[in-house]
Formats: sequence, C-alpha cells, structure tokens
Amino acid sequence: MRTIPQAFKTHLDGQATTTCHCWRVTRRDDVVIGFTDHDRDLSFDGTNFLAASGFEASESEQAAGLGAEADEVAGGFSSAAIEEEDLAVGRYDGARVELFLVNWAAPDERMLLNIREIGEVVRAGGRFRAELRSMAHRLNQPQGRLYNRRCDASLGDGRCRMNLAAWRGEGSVVEMIDRSRLLVSGLSGFADGFFRQGRVVFSSGLSAELDGHGRRQDGTAVLSLWLPLEEEVEPGRAFTVTAGCDKTFSMCRERFANSLNFRGFPHVPGSDFAYSYADGERVHDGGPIFE
Repeated sequence: MRTIPQAFKTHLDGQATTTCHCWRVTRRDDVVIGFTDHDRDLSFDGTNFLAASGFEASESEQAAGLGAEADEVAGGFSSAAIEEEDLAVGRYDGARVELFLVNWAAPDERMLLNIREIGEVVRAGGRFRAELRSMAHRLNQPQGRLYNRRCDASLGDGRCRMNLAAWRGEGSVVEMIDRSRLLVSGLSGFADGFFRQGRVVFSSGLSAELDGHGRRQDGTAVLSLWLPLEEEVEPGRAFTVTAGCDKTFSMCRERFANSLNFRGFPHVPGSDFAYSYADGERVHDGGPIFE
C-alpha cells in the first residue's frame, strides 16, 4: 500500500496544488540522471532534476495483481540531459526509473509513484519514446534451459570455460571506411576470417558484432560489422577483438577443442525426425530429411 506523507497529503487536499513529475534514471553503469516536466530545475535526495529536457509521460493505469504493467515516457534529445548516442549504444537498456510526484514549491513534499525499467526505445526525428515496464515483467522472462541443438553459453563464460587469451587481438583504428567497415592495424598475425562472428570492443566502451575479418597486403585489416555503428570512430581509437563461435557442436569440437563443455544438445531429434519414417539408407540423427 502506498503511503502519502502527511505534509504532502495536506497540500494535495488544498484548493490549489503545485505538483509536477520527476524521473530519476539509474543506468546499469550507476550513472544517475534526473528529469522533470516542471519549467525549472529541482533538487532533492542528492539528485538534480533537469527542466527543459523534453520529458513528458503518457497516461498510466494501475492495477492490482502481478500483471506486467507498462507505460511510456517521451522526450527530445538535449546535450544537457540525454544524447541520441546514449540510447543508440544501449546505455539506458534496462535502466531503473523512479517516478515521483513532487510539490515543486517545496520539493521535500513528494511521494514515490512507481519504479519501472526502461524497455523498448524508439528513436525518430530527434525525439525518443521509451517503454517503462513494471518489475512484474521479469516474471514473464523464460527461466531455466531449453533443449536446443546449439550451445546456449557465451564463448568464454563460466559455463563455456574456454580461455580466450589465444583468441583475442588488439589494435587501433586506421580509418572508418563507413559505418559498417573499419580499416585497422595490429591484426596482421591473424588469418583471414579468424575473428568472424566475433566481437570488437573499443576503448570508449562501444562494442559491435563482427561479420568478417580480412587482411590486406600492407599489414592492415578490414573488420566488417553485422550492423552499422551508431557513432563515429576516430582514427587511433584502440580496440580489443575476440573470435566468435557459431554455437555448433562441430565448431566447439574442431576449432576450440572444448566439446566436454558444450552446452547444447546436438543429438536431440528435431521436428523433421519426428515426422520422418524409418528406412535402410538414412541415419536417424535428428538432421533434416531433405537438404
């Protein structure tokens, strides 16, 4: 049950009120930023809530029970508050959002309305719209493991147990050919395609998935990305690149010699096997009948 502080309740019971909304956003990197829909900055609990940030809330409905409620917050990009690049590189993914109703004439009179997490974010025309999900949405997340032919571990994590020291390289950016291709140096000792399906992490924290890696005769190499980068990468930027894995048992066994730690189920029959029939020529290993 929500408790309204007595001083704030007295204000709300009056004939005229001076209230506004304030949002306190805590990113996963512990950066805290405050926003308000009031026309001047407010401050309480050690957080400055910036006005003129363009933040505005949609209608919100509250319901009893464990239903996963959701509403939205919208706004414009401002260098003083939030930049488009911050959303583009995922710095606000899963961020904690506390919504307050505040008496802007006396900020000590306030109440916490709800706590949400930032879900899907849509960006267009210099504005953004972010979905605010209630904590109950976590109850809808899949739990446990699925029977899958491919491995569900991340390369090098505690379940994979692969030592990636020999599968990493370091270098620096020579030129950004375009948003999907980078000319780099420092990877001349690695064969073509060594880092295919891998991941590159830049010194700024920006990261991207790799589509391919090809060497050039002058000692440089070209990294091809799955998706275009959301921000410019200047020459000289350092990075670390790690080889990738396609999650198949054959790659785990033949490339990484790590089959004992494979976390998939390569011999579980698929749907094709369930609808197949026995004959004397086919090996029933769960693979497709027709290729």
